[in-house]
Amino acid sequence: MARELVIALDIGTTSAKAVIFELNGKLVAEAERMITSYYPHVGWVEQDPVEIEQAAVGAMKDVIAKANSKQDELLTLGISCAMHALICVDEHYQPLSQAIIWADGRSNEQAQELKKTVGNEIYAKTGLPNHPMSPLSKLLWMKETAFEPYQQASYFMSTKEYIIQKWFGRRLIDYSMASATGLFNMTTFDWDEQALALAGVDKKQLSDIVPPTEILMGIDKGIAAEMGISSNMPVVIGSADGQLSNLGSGAISPGEVAISAGTSGAIRQMITGFDVSEHQETFCYAFTRDLSIIGGPTNNGGIALQWLKELIEYGGSFDELTAEAEQVAPGAEGLLFLPYINGERAPLWNQEAKGNFFGLSITHKKEHLVRAVLEGITYNLYHIGKALERQAGEPDKLFVNGGLARSPLWVQMLADVFGKEVYLSESHHSAAWGAAWTALVAVGKVDSFEDIKHNIPIEAIIKPNQQNHDIYRKAFEKYEMIAKDLAKYF
Repeated sequence: MARELVIALDIGTTSAKAVIFELNGKLVAEAERMITSYYPHVGWVEQDPVEIEQAAVGAMKDVIAKANSKQDELLTLGISCAMHALICVDEHYQPLSQAIIWADGRSNEQAQELKKTVGNEIYAKTGLPNHPMSPLSKLLWMKETAFEPYQQASYFMSTKEYIIQKWFGRRLIDYSMASATGLFNMTTFDWDEQALALAGVDKKQLSDIVPPTEILMGIDKGIAAEMGISSNMPVVIGSADGQLSNLGSGAISPGEVAISAGTSGAIRQMITGFDVSEHQETFCYAFTRDLSIIGGPTNNGGIALQWLKELIEYGGSFDELTAEAEQVAPGAEGLLFLPYINGERAPLWNQEAKGNFFGLSITHKKEHLVRAVLEGITYNLYHIGKALERQAGEPDKLFVNGGLARSPLWVQMLADVFGKEVYLSESHHSAAWGAAWTALVAVGKVDSFEDIKHNIPIEAIIKPNQQNHDIYRKAFEKYEMIAKDLAKYF
């Protein structure tokens, strides 16, 4: 009897990953192709759409070869993608611009101006805070600076739309990726006329909006052959990486919160309907017609640890670096780190935010800095979590994934700061498993999104240390006050 397998394609900021799973969530094979980011000016971050598409094809080709799978074993493919990228394309769907990604800060002035004028009104309809990560802000920058690709563009697309158009010849965008543009009205489930008028964009220049279970048939035969899949295999459009990470973690019920901690990070919760916070502290993006995701992203996850590693010219591995922190007690002997080294999204939504060490003394050594950076990353997630709690109530369970989740020290720190049990999946590919499960729902192989809860291999449940939690609670109170006081200087 042939195996039954499902594939996920997860297009992130640093790489395109292709992952093959059994239907119970067990990992069969994974492959990764890196994606280059370019920095043409200070604050600008771009990627090449052609390179991204080639990385996606390459990762698919590699994973098929690794799994040694036959075409009839592969039931379907689901797609996950990072949000907020914007590409200008011509009438033949050729890129006129690079993909301007979420980390790009060129539209900071436009985002700040929007916040002073109709920003709250737009946020109340779209759920996307006014910030340079937003494609709406990027479009305003393009319009105000007479950006040539914008003036010549026939269409505007996200990375996923560009790939789908190339592979299937269709202009489609799923609910979640549409939500991530700042142009999508969450009550009408259509493009918002006010936002379009602000951006100077016609509705015809944007894609048709479809649910995450939209099935795409007839992938380009040459591309299918290069990847090693059948051109008749159903491909499901899927969703954005945030929504799918929650789904793939099993965090889809009230009180269940998912934390992603890679280069950047996020804390998110699924809710029924649409809800925004009073002070634009959180986002709210659609997943299906009924389910949305609320939460906040941080620019500063593992990138802060990478920065410290380079700063102190540490020659060992990341595991060895984090082991240094184990020499220091919780609280880092009074040393606090505000991890805003890359600007910040939630909870500040301030691209001008800057990182700070507070409380340095002559007794502090390298290991204290490492501990403080790890704790600062965690306090920041907790800070966002407090805003989330005001909207959705106190969490019952935390599910964690991402690169930092591979550090036992950091996962215990997370449990201790939040004072909650942390559920750690056997696989770190939560967004990919969410994409795969969405594809299985779409083709009718499984009954519902909720059924994924029975198909997530849990590696461990980490319990909080109450004594450490008490220490961290007091330290966080100081952290929060310092963050608030310093904000006016950014």
